Amino acid sequence: MITGLYETHIQVSDLTKAVQFYTEILGLQLAHYDETRPIAFLWIGEGKKAMLGLWEQKESLQTRHFAFTCDIEFIQQHSELFLKNNQLQPYNFLKNGSSAPMVFAWMPALAIYFNDPDGNQLEFISLLEGNGQPELGVLSYDQWLELKKS
Repeated sequence: MITGLYETHIQVSDLTKAVQFYTEILGLQLAHYDETRPIAFLWIGEGKKAMLGLWEQKESLQTRHFAFTCDIEFIQQHSELFLKNNQLQPYNFLKNGSSAPMVFAWMPALAIYFNDPDGNQLEFISLLEGNGQPELGVLSYDQWLELKKS
């Protein structure tokens, strides 16, 4: 019945700035902008398969979390530099001071976090091959690779 998640919405304090962030920095495509509501819809990826709605909320802003699917090579080799070059602070799930991506062994998936200008917690994530191993918890990608060799 359900085959995926098509759309999610978040609140932003300044719609114009948020649209600029999501289109110019993250590369999403503006689908529709309605100043009267005020809301903007952005396409995520190719083929209109997913959408992000940005709702301007001047008071009582509630931040959210969601993840963008990315290629493993991008996360592993380029995400940290990409984020830093765009004045975004990457961090891992453990928030232990490291900006290196981490593996959620239960999935398994490689992920790195950052915040948008309003404090919404965003994530770049890529599923890894193989079965999940929840007993391993959250670990570095190097640790994951070492364990996969064993």
